[in-house]
Amino acid sequence: MERLIEILEEIIPGEDVENCTTLVDDNILDSFGIISLVAALEDEYDIVISPAELVPENFNSAASLWEMIQKLSD
Repeated sequence: MERLIEILEEIIPGEDVENCTTLVDDNILDSFGIISLVAALEDEYDIVISPAELVPENFNSAASLWEMIQKLSD
């Protein structure tokens, strides 16, 4: 999860990405950020994030992102 936090901080610097639970809902993570994040996560964790996974619930917090990564890694 530490690497996930680092990736989020690179994409959206200056935000409390570790504790925020409204990254998408509050437009902290915009569409370009999501595209960048998906590419970074796919490379870092060797996963494929399908369009069905591109829902706000999966991207609103580091915890929800981590859950998605774990699920896709299985």
